[in-house]
Parts: sequence; structure tokens; C-alpha cells
Amino acid sequence: MGILTLSILGELNWPICQAAYDNDFNQVQLLLEEDSNFLNIQDSCGGDTPLICACRQGHNRIVSYLLKWNADVNIRNKKDRTCLHYAVRKRFSFLDYLLIIILMPILLIGYLIMVSKTKQNENLIKMLLRAGTDVNAADYSGSTALHYACEMKNQSVVPLLLEAHADPSIKNKNGESPLDIARRLKFTNIEYMLKKAS
Repeated sequence: MGILTLSILGELNWPICQAAYDNDFNQVQLLLEEDSNFLNIQDSCGGDTPLICACRQGHNRIVSYLLKWNADVNIRNKKDRTCLHYAVRKRFSFLDYLLIIILMPILLIGYLIMVSKTKQNENLIKMLLRAGTDVNAADYSGSTALHYACEMKNQSVVPLLLEAHADPSIKNKNGESPLDIARRLKFTNIEYMLKKAS
């Protein structure tokens, strides 16, 4: 049972998945205390668990709570992705970008928002790595979290994944390793990190 039916129904079919996606901590807490079997339940549409839903949106408090309940960090959805794939792929929302642009000239508040959001995402990834997520899990395209970090030029996440023993030599279905991606996109700092780790 899975995740985002947003394009079709506008909501997820398990209330706990919807609550995790919507950052409704109290509802997640209530539903888990009511029935702990909801912890790793998968939505029927995309196969997302509450943990995957929270990681998609970067809801660290809910992720931390679910991990305290021992949510399974290695469950895969219908795209063969784990929560780590979504944590690494997390980008700023439109609202985040809007706030950054509007507030940038005002005492660099926009910059501080950007730094804060980036740190939140790094903390999310660290939580998942500490919980034992498979750092080399490949999704339907053969891409690992390290592939996505390289594609997104995420220089702060690449070292975290490498420290957790992410394999920079794994090739995706396009025949590209993370190092190949960094070279193709001319991300020289990331290329250097990957070469050093090899």
C-alpha cells in the first residue's frame, strides 16, 4: 500500500500516511498509539509508508518519532525507492524559494532560511543513516541515493553518504556511476570527493 494519490484523489488512502505527508504530528502519534500496525503500512497507490511520506516532505519531527517506534527504513515503494532516496532528492519547495527571494535583501534572512532548510535535510539524512538504511539501495532506474546527490550537486550530502559506505562505482540502468554523473555535469568538487573515496 503506497503513497501519493495527489494527482488523482488529492490524498493518501491510509490516514497515517496522509498525516505524515501533511506534517500532522498529533494525528501520527494518535494513530500509532491506537494501532502500532500502522507503523510500516504501505499506501496502495504508490507503496509509500508513513516514513517515506514524511521524508518526501522533509518532516524531521515525524521522521524522528517514527524511527523511535522502529519504523523500517529499508521498505521500498512501488518505484523501489526507500526513505533515503526521498530524503536525498528533497528540494526546496516553491514557498521556500519565494521566501528566500523576498527576504534575501532584508538582513540576509533569505540566506538564513536557505541554510536552515539545508541543515534540516542533512539532519534528516543523518537520522536515516543512523537507523541503518541501506545506503546502496537502488531504485527502479538503478540509481542509489549517491546518484541523486550527485545529480542535484548536493555537496553537503555526498560526504555523508560516502562516510556511510555508499559505493561510488554502482552503475544505474543508464550505465552511469555517481562519478560519471559528476563528470557529465561538471561538478568538479563532487568528482574530487568521489575519486578520493574510490
